Amino acid sequence: MFTELSATSNFTFLTGASHPEEYMARAALLGMEALAIADDNSVAGIVRAHTESKAIARSVKERQEFDAITGLIGPPRPDHISAAPSAPISTIPRLIPAARLVFRDASPITVLPQSRAGWRSLCRIISAGRLRAEKGQCDIALADLEAFPEGLHLLLWPPAQKVQGGAGDWVQTARRLTRRFAGNIHVLMHPHYDGRDTVRFDALADRARDLGLPTLASAAPRMHHGARRKLADVVTAVRLKTRVDHLGRNALANGEGRLRSAADMARLFPGHEDAVARAGALAQSLTFSLDELRYEYPSEVTDNETPGQRLERLAYEGLKWRYPAGPPEKAQTLLRHELTLIAKLKYEPYFLTVRDIVHFARSRNILCQGRGSAANSVVCYCLGVTSVSPEMGTMVFERFVSEARDEPPDIDVDFEHERREEVIQHIYETYGRHRAGLCATVVHYRGKRAIREVGRAMGLSEDTISALSSQLWGFFSTKGIEAERMAEIGLDFRDKRLRQTIELVHEINGFPRHLSQHVGGFIITEGRLDELVPIENATMEDRTVICWDKDDIDSLGILKIDVLSLGMLTCIRKAFDLLKMHHQQTYTLATLPPEDPRVYDMLCAADSIGVFQVESRAQMNFLPRMRPRNFYDLVIEVAIIRPGPIQGDMVHPYIRRRNGEEAVSFPSDALGAVLSKTLGVPLFQEQAMQIAIVGANFTPDQADRLRRSLATFKKHGSVSTFRALFLRGMRKNGYEDDFAERCFSQIEGFGSYGFPESHAASFALLVYASSWLKCHHPGIFACALLNSQPMGFYAPAQIVRDAREHGVVVRPICVNTSYWDNVMEPDGQGGLALRLGFRQIKGLSEEDASWLTAARGNGYHAVRDVWRKAGLNPPVLVRLAEADAFASIGLSRREALWEAKALAPGPVLPLFAQDIDGEVVDEPTALLPEMTMGEQVVEDYVSTRLTLRAHPVALLRHILTPGAKPVDVVATQARAPDLSKISFTRGNPD
Repeated sequence: MFTELSATSNFTFLTGASHPEEYMARAALLGMEALAIADDNSVAGIVRAHTESKAIARSVKERQEFDAITGLIGPPRPDHISAAPSAPISTIPRLIPAARLVFRDASPITVLPQSRAGWRSLCRIISAGRLRAEKGQCDIALADLEAFPEGLHLLLWPPAQKVQGGAGDWVQTARRLTRRFAGNIHVLMHPHYDGRDTVRFDALADRARDLGLPTLASAAPRMHHGARRKLADVVTAVRLKTRVDHLGRNALANGEGRLRSAADMARLFPGHEDAVARAGALAQSLTFSLDELRYEYPSEVTDNETPGQRLERLAYEGLKWRYPAGPPEKAQTLLRHELTLIAKLKYEPYFLTVRDIVHFARSRNILCQGRGSAANSVVCYCLGVTSVSPEMGTMVFERFVSEARDEPPDIDVDFEHERREEVIQHIYETYGRHRAGLCATVVHYRGKRAIREVGRAMGLSEDTISALSSQLWGFFSTKGIEAERMAEIGLDFRDKRLRQTIELVHEINGFPRHLSQHVGGFIITEGRLDELVPIENATMEDRTVICWDKDDIDSLGILKIDVLSLGMLTCIRKAFDLLKMHHQQTYTLATLPPEDPRVYDMLCAADSIGVFQVESRAQMNFLPRMRPRNFYDLVIEVAIIRPGPIQGDMVHPYIRRRNGEEAVSFPSDALGAVLSKTLGVPLFQEQAMQIAIVGANFTPDQADRLRRSLATFKKHGSVSTFRALFLRGMRKNGYEDDFAERCFSQIEGFGSYGFPESHAASFALLVYASSWLKCHHPGIFACALLNSQPMGFYAPAQIVRDAREHGVVVRPICVNTSYWDNVMEPDGQGGLALRLGFRQIKGLSEEDASWLTAARGNGYHAVRDVWRKAGLNPPVLVRLAEADAFASIGLSRREALWEAKALAPGPVLPLFAQDIDGEVVDEPTALLPEMTMGEQVVEDYVSTRLTLRAHPVALLRHILTPGAKPVDVVATQARAPDLSKISFTRGNPD
C-alpha cells in the first residue's frame, strides 16, 4: 500500500495550494492509511492535519455506530448483483509528522521522525536555522542535521535537472550522510510530468544502487486535487511578485502535481514498483504521533516546598491579606474546595506561575487584573491575580477547572499597555528563551488583502482592484449576484479574467499568508521548549515565538498564559498615583468603595465618556434603559451589547423582563437553572454552552467541539456544522423552533465575538473603577486618560470638553509650567486645575520636552531663551509656537512663530551670544495682524487636536440658527459653551 511521505501544504507559504486538512480528507477518500505533511523548514501546519485525522476518525466511528444500530439504508442488494464501486469511507489516515529541510549548502531533504527523540532532533534543527535568520527566514546548514541525528529518517531530493556540479553535490551529500544515518536514508524519486520521468527514474535508480541506497517513490504534491492548479500559479506569482502571465517556467505545466492513489503511483513508476512499495513499508515503521508529545509545565518546585504546599501557603496568606478582619465562612469553604480540586488535577504549578508573574508586576507598581475561565476564583483572588472578590462573582469553579472535562485552566492577565514589555522580558529572564516563547498567529488571506494580491497577480489595474475592494461586503456576502455588484461599479462581469479573479479570491480566502506573533500567549516548559516545537525570532527585538497558534496548542493540551495589555489599566494606575500625590489617598482595584450610588446615578445618565467598555454610542444608548444599580448589572451591561446577544435577539427581551414589561418565564425547569440569573434570557457564552448540553442533549465531547469552534468561527466557519444537531436536539426535548433558532443564532454570534461571564465580571470591575474615578475626581480621571492615549473611542478634544463640562478647570500648554505629561496643579481656590502637557503637541518628542523642562530654571522669557537654554532646534520651537505655548510670556501665536522662524539652525556663535552695548541694532518689531477666533480654533486643532477657546460649530451658530449671536471671544479659563453635539474622533463611536 502506497503512502505519500512528502506533501507540501499551504503552510509552505505562497507555494502549496491546499490546506493540511484538505490533504487528510483527500487521503481518506483515496484509501491512504497514512500521509506525511512535509513543509519547507516548518511544522506549522501539521497540528491541523493531526486534528483533521481525529475528526475523520470520529466521523467514521459515528457512522459505524449508526450503521450498527439502524443497519444500511435502502433495500438490500440481491446476491446475484455485484457490488457497485464505493469510496473507502472507513479509512482513517494517520498523520506522519515531517518537514522538508532546505539547506544553504546541500539539496533538500525530507526528514521523518521515527520516535519522540527524532521529533526532538527535528525541532532543534529547525530552531537553529530559524534563530540565526530574520523572521520568516531559515538558514540551515547540513552540519545542523549532522548535529542532531537521533531518531531521524531521511529522504534525499536529487536536483530537478542536471546542472554543472549538481549531480556531484547531492551524491557527495549522500555519501557524507550515509556515515551518520546508515540504514535510515532513501533517495526520493518524484515525477516532473515533462515526458522524461522514466529516463530520470532509471538514472536515479542506477545512481542510488551505486551508493547502496534504496529508492522511494513520492508524488511530491503541492495540492490535494488538480483543480487547485490555477490557485497554485496565483500564489507562485504573489511570491515572485509578478503576474501569472509572466511566470514562464515557474508556472505549473499541468495539474498533475496532486496527491496520488496507489494505482496512480504504480502507473507513474513503471519498472520501479518496489520504490512505490517502500513508501508504504517505511510509513508502517514511522509510528511517532503528535499524541506522544507530553507537555511538561514548569514544576515550580522550591528548595523547601512542593508546588502544592507553596500554593496552599500563599493562598491562606492571601486570604488573611484580603480579609484583615477575618474571612467569611463562604470564602474559606470555597478556598478549601478549590485547592483540593487543583491538587487532584495537578494544576498547582500553573497557578503558581501566574501568581509569580503578577507578583513581579505588583513589585514594579504595574497594575494588572486577571480574567478568564479560572481567574474568577477564590484562589486567584487570594493570590492577587484578580480583584473580583467571591462576593462579587457568581462563577462556579468546576465550570472551568473540571475533572470531567480534563482541560487546562485558562487565565488571562491584563497589564498596563505601556509597561507590558517589562513583564514579557521578565518571563524570558526567569525561564530562559530556551523554555519560554510566544504563540504564533496565522495571518490568513481575508477581504482586501485577497483582492489586492490576487488582482495584481491576475494583471488587473489598480483602479479595478480598488473598485473591487470597495464592494468587499457586497460580493462576499451575496454570493451568486456578483454580476449586479460588478455592474454597480462599472465592471463587466462577462469579462473572463475578472470572473476568474473573483473565483480565485473566494478560493484563496482563508489561506495562510504568513506567521505573526500572538498578542501575548506564552508557552512555558519544564525542559527545552525547542524540543517540543520549533522556535524562531519575532519581528520585535528580544522576542521569540513558536510556530503553532493558540488553536494548535489547545488541540495538543499545552498550557498557555496570556500576558495581555489594556490601556484602561494604565489610566487607572496613573489616576491612583495622582490621588496619592494630591489627596494622600491610596487605592487599589480591590479597595475602592463598593456599590457607590453616585457612580450608578452617573452611569444611568449615560455620562460615560472615557469610562471603560461603556463609552461607545451603543452602550451610552443602552445605559438609561438598563439603569444599572449593582455590580452584577455592570457584568450584564458589559456582555449584552455584543454580537452574540444582539444576533440572537436577546437584548430587547431581557430589558422588557427587567423593566417588568414582560413576565419572566423559562422554556423548561432544566434551562431555568441555567438562565435564572439573566431572567430566562441567555446572555453569556457559558449559558449558550449549557443550553447545548441541557437543551439539545450535546455530549461533553460535542459541547467541547462546539466551544472550540466558537474561537475559530471567522477562520473556518465551523460553528454552522452543529446547526442541524442542535436544532434536532432542541426539537426532541420539546422546545419551540423559534427559541432554538434564536439560541443557535446567538451561538453563531458568540463565534464572531464571544464574551463569557468570567471575562465580563473582570471587565465590570474596571468599569466600576473608571466610573468611580470619573464621578469623584473628574479632573484626575481626565488627566490620567489623556496621559494614557491613544486608547478608547474618544479623541483628546472630547475628553477635555467632557472634563470642562464637569467643572474641571483646564489650562493651556505653557513653556514655563507644562511638563511632558498632563498634570494637576493648584487652581488658586483650594482645588486642582488640569494643565495640558507637551504630549498633546503633534510632532513634539518626549526627549525634546525633557530638555525643555530640565533647562527651564526660573522660567523662559523669550523664544530665544528656549533655544539657548534647552538647545532645542528651531523646528521644535516652531511646533511650540504653533501650539501657542508662549502665550504666558506675552507672545501671541504669530509673534512666537515669527521669532522661531528667525532662528538659524546650528550652534550660536560666541561673539553674538549676548548683546553688546552700542554695537547691536535692534530689529524693528514686526506688526503682525491678529488672528481671528476661527483661525485660532483651526490652529489649535492642527497643532494639538483640541481647543480651549470655542467649539468649531459655535463660530457658525449664528448662521445655522437664526437669532443666535456670533461668538467673538471665549476666555481660556471659561467653560466651553455646549453648542454642538458633534464629536471629533479617530473613528465612528457607533
